[in-house]
Amino acid sequence: MMMKFRFSIFDPPATLREALRAGFRLLAITVAIGAIGADWKIAEPGWRYEFPRDHHAHREFKTEWWYFTGNVFDGDGHRFGYELTFFRHGIQPATARDPNASRFIVDDLKFAHFAITDAGGAKFQFDQKTSRGAFGEAGFDDGNRIAWIESWNLVATSDGSFDITALSDFGSVRFHLRAVKSPVIHGEDGMSVKAVGGSSASHYYSNPRLETSGELVVGGAAHQVRGETWFDHEWSSSQLGKDEVGWDWLCLQFDDGAELMLYRMRLANGGVEPSSSGTWIAPDGTTTHLRAPDFEIAPTAFWKSSASGAQYPIGWRIVLPGQRSEFTIKAALQDQELKLGPITYWEGAIDAMGIRDGKEIKGRGYLELTGYAGTLGQLRR
Repeated sequence: MMMKFRFSIFDPPATLREALRAGFRLLAITVAIGAIGADWKIAEPGWRYEFPRDHHAHREFKTEWWYFTGNVFDGDGHRFGYELTFFRHGIQPATARDPNASRFIVDDLKFAHFAITDAGGAKFQFDQKTSRGAFGEAGFDDGNRIAWIESWNLVATSDGSFDITALSDFGSVRFHLRAVKSPVIHGEDGMSVKAVGGSSASHYYSNPRLETSGELVVGGAAHQVRGETWFDHEWSSSQLGKDEVGWDWLCLQFDDGAELMLYRMRLANGGVEPSSSGTWIAPDGTTTHLRAPDFEIAPTAFWKSSASGAQYPIGWRIVLPGQRSEFTIKAALQDQELKLGPITYWEGAIDAMGIRDGKEIKGRGYLELTGYAGTLGQLRR
């Protein structure tokens, strides 16, 4: 595992670097507190999605992320998982921003996470970047460039596909992503509800199957790879309800062309938020919204981190009665924990195997587990 903070202006000595790290943590806490009650737009029913418009930033909302997770293979069949995520945390609402203000006035805090899972080599490595973007080294919406932070980039191409790049000490990716299916809208009436009553909600869509090709470098070796990526884009001004402590989320791409997204919001009392939901995507692209009573999900295997002490449920049994499906998922590698500070979570490549309509089904995807290594209170509105 690897974890580094990077600053794009200069490379200071260790003592100053530690002070800067502390300063960034303090800044994050301060702006999060200051943003509470600010004039941010909230997710409401009736959002009308438009593409490519909604691939870009929504600065009237406080929090936003662009999430890429995928499984790729080289010519020898070696498997790699990867995650590349760009985050925007709003500090000043769009209505309060001054275009003539100093470049050191921060409107959005930019940060990103990058990880590679070498399944065959049983190795997981990760990195993160944080920036104010005062000198243009990080930002959102510069022409076709949707999000970037130093050498990590998300670019929309003229034909509707994406190019993503990320470079770290342990490796890099340079991928071209072409959509096989149209974007899928999650939730109901344009809104994905995270808590009863709609007090916590987001606007949320996915490109559930992006044909992926390009170069992955890890351990000093370059691999030409092909595979599939899942892209999530979500924006809101609240994520967690007052009694919620984290979530379990997964995406799966089945070999027969179907896909699945599920999430369950966990409560402090050990229960599950009734508004937990998901989306079933048939091979022809037809979608079905899954409410909590429409699926069963239960952990079957656990892994305890020696780094954080957290115990993560990395194996699951899932039943979808309406889709006549039952399957289990397991991690491609147990240790896929990103210990980043101030947040630690598990995000990794998974495999699925089971039965649908009496026939064997297989798939691959990604699993995200948050709130097991500490609270996520900063995501509450």
